[in-house]
Amino acid sequence: MSAVEPRVAVTPPAFCKSPVLKNELSTLFPGAVFNTRDRYLNEPELIEFLLDADAVLVGRDTISEEVLASLPRLKMVAKFGVGLDNIDTEALARHNVALGWTPGVNRRSVAELTLCFILGLAHNAFVTGYQLKRGFWQKEGGIQLEGKTVGIVGCGHIGSEVVRLLGPFGCRVLVCDIVDKSAFCREQGAHPAGFDELISTADFISLHVPLTDLTRNMVDGSCLDRMKPLAFLINTSRGEVVDLRALEVRLREGKLGGAALDVFPDEPPGNKNLLALPNLMVTPHIGGNAREAVEAMGRAPIDHLARFFNIPL
Repeated sequence: MSAVEPRVAVTPPAFCKSPVLKNELSTLFPGAVFNTRDRYLNEPELIEFLLDADAVLVGRDTISEEVLASLPRLKMVAKFGVGLDNIDTEALARHNVALGWTPGVNRRSVAELTLCFILGLAHNAFVTGYQLKRGFWQKEGGIQLEGKTVGIVGCGHIGSEVVRLLGPFGCRVLVCDIVDKSAFCREQGAHPAGFDELISTADFISLHVPLTDLTRNMVDGSCLDRMKPLAFLINTSRGEVVDLRALEVRLREGKLGGAALDVFPDEPPGNKNLLALPNLMVTPHIGGNAREAVEAMGRAPIDHLARFFNIPL
């Protein structure tokens, strides 16, 4: 163990509210400090919180060039979660700051929520539940998933888990990815497809891509207009992948069967008119927040921190 105890700062609210994770980290790093604001930190708040930190266990807070330039003491960033779009990895290298990251650690949790969305949209559970709470007894049971076409855009850790979960439902699964997934598709009974083919033929389209320059607003108005009439859109990846203004228009006009969103460009989202649409199911970015997933996501950066500072686990 280091002669001087490394100081770890922890920002993710989900980690900070977990007694199990806080205890496990504090056992290894007794001087660890935790974010008590119950939200992500903005840039000034983050810099102030990390001024004396040797390492940060970070969730969705932005680790930018400006943040790193203000923190000369910082030696390591350990990621809670799987997406790196909030971390400037090139800036980390310039500032000689190490990165600890375990991809796919929450795959099952996100995949299960995705399946929940697909089944709930298919069986009209969300719309009829919404109407029942408003006093309307609307017995419209939707459709069965069997025999329908489900398109998976992005077949990494989470997308591939969704494909596996869909296996017993008797649906046709199309897979679109920038990497050749032919072998995986043969193994799972799925079918490789180009993006245009998938968008125009799938009854359900589920997005599982990282946020990059290529994927930002990849589902725009033009893309939505190429979807089948009354098709369904599911996004549990990153909010910026979908043009929400274009989606709101199509949902209001009844051009889509419905949509389900767990992620938004701004969180929490401020567009109350969008959130109020009865054919839109929304959740507050909980896809990876099942209890088991939170603990797995928390233990991964703890492991990275312990290894980096040569602290026995």
